[in-house]
Amino acid sequence: IDGAEIARRWREEIGDIPGAKVLAVSIADQQMGPSISLKISSPHPEDLTAAAAQVENALRRYEGVYDIRNGASALRDEIVLEILPEAETLGLSSAALGQQIRDAFYGAEAQRVQRGNDEVKVMVRYPRDERAAVSDLQNMFIRSAEGAFVPLSNVAKITIQPAYTTMTRIDGERSISVTAQADKSRVEPDKVTSSILKNLLPSLQQRYPGLDIKLSGESEEVGTLMVSLLIGFALALFGIYGLLAIPLRSYLQPLIIMGVIPFGIIGAVFGHIVTDLSFSMMSFFGVIALSGVVVNDSLIMVDFINSAIDRGERLIDAVVDSGCQRFRAILLTSLTTFFGLLPMLMEDSLQAQFVIPMAVSLGFGIIFATVITLILIPCLYIVLEDVKVLFGSKSARELEPALSE
Repeated sequence: IDGAEIARRWREEIGDIPGAKVLAVSIADQQMGPSISLKISSPHPEDLTAAAAQVENALRRYEGVYDIRNGASALRDEIVLEILPEAETLGLSSAALGQQIRDAFYGAEAQRVQRGNDEVKVMVRYPRDERAAVSDLQNMFIRSAEGAFVPLSNVAKITIQPAYTTMTRIDGERSISVTAQADKSRVEPDKVTSSILKNLLPSLQQRYPGLDIKLSGESEEVGTLMVSLLIGFALALFGIYGLLAIPLRSYLQPLIIMGVIPFGIIGAVFGHIVTDLSFSMMSFFGVIALSGVVVNDSLIMVDFINSAIDRGERLIDAVVDSGCQRFRAILLTSLTTFFGLLPMLMEDSLQAQFVIPMAVSLGFGIIFATVITLILIPCLYIVLEDVKVLFGSKSARELEPALSE
């Protein structure tokens, strides 16, 4: 069994631990961070806790989502000092009160001593045993503006309240992160985040004006990477089209050759279904590589048809002969590529799991596209010539006898 299965069984055996603030069982491929990360921001701090709790409850309803962490629940006790009116009569302000407490417990710099190349600060503060407990703070004396010493309890009210350990702001607004891990064999993290943003966010925004939820962490990186890959994929297709159009001296024949690319993508998706793998970023990398490989077989067939027509053969004969004579070459080209990837597909080591989705896209896509190439490309070639005839191409008169038959 793999690490994910061990982690899943371990979580089931541990169960819920009352009072535990954080409990996490992680595996090696989760080192990139949480699979799901949402950052909630609002100009009203009191709305953040309620909204984060609702997002947390929504995530718990998805099967395969675990290790949910709500930033609003990451609280620690904090000592809060509230200055009393008596302090003002003694000439004490909040800043002066805070400075005296800081000097007593952290220390006030008295001087600096040079020791060799180092400069050592000399700090004056209470002895260690007089600054180790909250009671030491309560028993502390504060010096007034006139130099008199009064108990801290006479000039400030001391309370202990829960507070956030860290504070994050986005565009000046306080924000809270809600993160979770996802078992990618059972649920797609992108679908979970999309569902939260589509179904839950509108209702939260109606209830809490000014609230917003943004992707962060791995979710944000995946979205940014996907946009970049789509742009790169479009540029790659344009480059393939240009490389095909120049030697073929045609604007339409490259479209015939590239018409097999969508079928290769279908084969890649089918391969993931057969191997029971989720479609990941590495799978998309394989699809991009697949687009440059599957056009090879189509190019072989189209070039053979063009050569046959240039030798004076009829269109139908050239198309049929190309399928028969190039069948072995096209089949061997695809099979050698697939069997070259087969050892990677069968590898079960941890290092290979990262690239197996890319190999599945490439291998199964090539096999599926090969079968389609032998049928689709000849048909599309004839359809293209029919279109030329329909729009009065110069070669229409030459092709009329063949097309009439």
